Amino acid sequence: MGAAARIRRDVRLRAVRTQRAPLAAVAGHVVGGERGRGRPRRGHRNCRGDGGLPRHDRSQRRASAGVADPLHGGDGAGDRAAVPGDHRPRRPRHGPRRAVPPVMRRLAVVLVALAAAAAPAQAQPPAGVARPANETALSPIDLGAALYAGNCSTCHGVAGRGTPDRAPSLRDAGAQAADFYLRTGYMPLNHPDEQPKRGRVEFSERELRALIAYVASLGNGPPIPTPHPQRGSLNEGLRLFTSHCAGCHQIAGQGGVVTGARVPPLDQATATQIAEAVRTGPYLMPRFSDREITPSQLDSLVRYVQLTQHPQDRGGWGIGNLGPFPEGMITWLLAAVVLIATCMVIGRRLGS
Repeated sequence: MGAAARIRRDVRLRAVRTQRAPLAAVAGHVVGGERGRGRPRRGHRNCRGDGGLPRHDRSQRRASAGVADPLHGGDGAGDRAAVPGDHRPRRPRHGPRRAVPPVMRRLAVVLVALAAAAAPAQAQPPAGVARPANETALSPIDLGAALYAGNCSTCHGVAGRGTPDRAPSLRDAGAQAADFYLRTGYMPLNHPDEQPKRGRVEFSERELRALIAYVASLGNGPPIPTPHPQRGSLNEGLRLFTSHCAGCHQIAGQGGVVTGARVPPLDQATATQIAEAVRTGPYLMPRFSDREITPSQLDSLVRYVQLTQHPQDRGGWGIGNLGPFPEGMITWLLAAVVLIATCMVIGRRLGS
């Protein structure tokens, strides 16, 4: 070691000895009554006069007192002060975790309940009807019985006997009523008190035939009718529709509202469904027998209804084919616009 290096070391040692008093006061304030390793024994001092403190403790406590550390070759400006409580104690790796808030617990319970409720719904068929697992291996009559048990027996009872205040018996409904209600989407219903309305057909063609055949086998009901609208007369059909149907369905077959029910439009009804509705009388509609409307009259009635589905608007815009009501509204609306425009023109001319 050179002479210059020894001189610098001696200067630093003397500076440390002159600062022993403030460092000892700071060390006593920070350490307090701490016992254990690193505390100097009574009456013992090391050769540097630091009271036997470890090197890292001496540096931090000097910095906290605002005194430069000459052994580190700095003036204390760039060193971080070791303030008590500045460094948080390390948490144990496998220590106790923070408790989950009650709100998060309730939310987790709700999510689990929703997932449990959604599981059975996802297990059901997409169409919302119950189907047997071995559907392809069943005969048509067995398939119809299985479909009836899973989708109809809750309201119509075992073997179509019906249930009081819920649904009628299907013993004498026959294939006619079953075909109408199933192919129009009127059945199955979500609730027995709900009004049937046209919707999506829930069954495939094979399932429809099997279920209709099973209902027909329960009794001696009528078969599916086969109308021949091409044989009918439009004039007779108009007369029959006006006297029996227009009071609810309107003369244009667009439906409406009556007391306690909504009257459906007939724009999507097929010829077979029109004949089935006349003979069956779905919901609040009256039922017409062969004596009230003969088969030939039924052909004329079906032909007229088909005409209302595709009317010939010879006068131009049909305005929904609802009759004189929308035509009068449009007329008054156009007349009001023309009247206001005429008044504005007259007012400008008089003003000029």
